Amino acid sequence: MLAETLAEIRPADPRALADARAHQDRLTKPRGSLGALEDVAVRLAGAAGACPPPMPAPAALAIFAADHGVHAQGVSPWPQEVTVQMVANFLAGGAVANAFAAQSGASVTVVDVGVAADLPDAPSLLKHKIAYGTADLSTGPAMSVDQAVQALEAGISVARGLVEGGARCLITGDMGIANTTASAALVAAFTGHDPAEVTGHGTGIDEETHARKVAVVRRAIEVNDAATVGSQPSDALRVLAAVGGFEHAAIAGLILGGAACRVPVILDGVIAGAAALVAAALDPAAVDHCVAGHRSAEPGHAVALAALGLRPLVDLELRLGEGTGGLLAHPLVCAAVRVMHDVATFDSAGVSEKQN
Repeated sequence: MLAETLAEIRPADPRALADARAHQDRLTKPRGSLGALEDVAVRLAGAAGACPPPMPAPAALAIFAADHGVHAQGVSPWPQEVTVQMVANFLAGGAVANAFAAQSGASVTVVDVGVAADLPDAPSLLKHKIAYGTADLSTGPAMSVDQAVQALEAGISVARGLVEGGARCLITGDMGIANTTASAALVAAFTGHDPAEVTGHGTGIDEETHARKVAVVRRAIEVNDAATVGSQPSDALRVLAAVGGFEHAAIAGLILGGAACRVPVILDGVIAGAAALVAAALDPAAVDHCVAGHRSAEPGHAVALAALGLRPLVDLELRLGEGTGGLLAHPLVCAAVRVMHDVATFDSAGVSEKQN
């Protein structure tokens, strides 16, 4: 499935990009006056290969949940059982992500790719469990390469299922206590930045815990020989397996699956950013189908976005995860595309253009 999906991904269509930019310049507004929203509309046109691009609605949020063996290193003050408890909260509709999804009209699907407990069946829960959490990435690989591929293909399967169900925009979500540690390790590996530059305070750790977290990330990079990532897809898979989480792999798969379906993917925070680095290493064209929903307060997220060449739409110092930043950005993405569909051109409206 992974190989087939990679073969289906196409880069942004240059003609659609040019047509979209020219169309923006003919609309009844000063050129460039909508700033980043114009770039979003053009980006989506290139991804879809059509001008104007299809409306990115309805949207579907996929929250991938998994646990992490590195939690044993004391990198988070939250007990590991919070992962399964928050999954229950998502399914009951009581999380911030649920509230934001209701506001934007997005569906919410929770995907178990590695929660360290058996979950009861629920209407909005998909079960793709690879294992009961990853191994401790600071002492060796977090997972095998085969497990990494399984998680990637779980994400691809979810993307395809949501698109077949009518979704025209995918939003990444995550849940997993200690997953910012794995995110920092992935960002450090794929960008070459020092762990101290990309490791943040997660859900609110003190300075002593932060210092331990940086040391754990540094040790993970060293133990797994992940200081650099080669140029082959197999290199990316090895590093993903070494220092990533099941939810990172699954989100990377969701990105690849969305790109193969030519459906835009709105990225959430640092977990999604780290996953997008994996997707980009497997196929750089996948990034053409992504929009950065927001800039997280986590330092590694800004580094990841810079490496991906993506500009975040929202900067509210969010650090919750769950897909909250992506959900907040979705109405902006819709508005950007709505302009392409509904706003008159100077010619059609009989409005005089600016004199040169």
